[in-house]
Amino acid sequence: MESRTIVRIALIAAVIAVLGLLPGVVLPIAAGVPVTAQTLGVMLAGIVLGPRHGALAVLLFIFVVLLGAPLLSGGRGGLGVLFGPSVGFLIGFVPAAFVTGLLMQRLKHLPVFAAALIAAIGGGIVVEYACGIVGLMAVARMSVVQALIATAVFIPGDLLKALATAFVAEASFRAYPAAIAGRA
Repeated sequence: MESRTIVRIALIAAVIAVLGLLPGVVLPIAAGVPVTAQTLGVMLAGIVLGPRHGALAVLLFIFVVLLGAPLLSGGRGGLGVLFGPSVGFLIGFVPAAFVTGLLMQRLKHLPVFAAALIAAIGGGIVVEYACGIVGLMAVARMSVVQALIATAVFIPGDLLKALATAFVAEASFRAYPAAIAGRA
């Protein structure tokens, strides 16, 4: 792996960490799972770095969190995050970034904005929610219906994050086409 690629992976992991500094909003209906800006970073990871490198950036971020760095929203970190209701969403960051990047690559025939929006929704929302729902069912002991309802409250904010991701991807591509994996 080139050193340039390693630096890009580390930078995106740092972006996800910085997004965790923004205060999250805890919704009681979601069993204490906070609304955070970090899924925006996960969406960007896949779009900017592609599937493999985007997933590696997210894995790096999660590794640092599990070591104890308080980088999750609300200053959470350490192994304890694996036992909370948001564990499915946290673990879901990896496949979400991978699928987002994969969709972005597969949609290269579309304009960047459209491809990024579809990729962010498909990977950053659908895949992320699937993992989060499983986590809520396992840890919070919710039924499928309860977990679906709890997760539905995140949809408006995540759609805005997907739009923001598409705007960032479009602007980045116009300024520097090599900024978006597989597009230059």
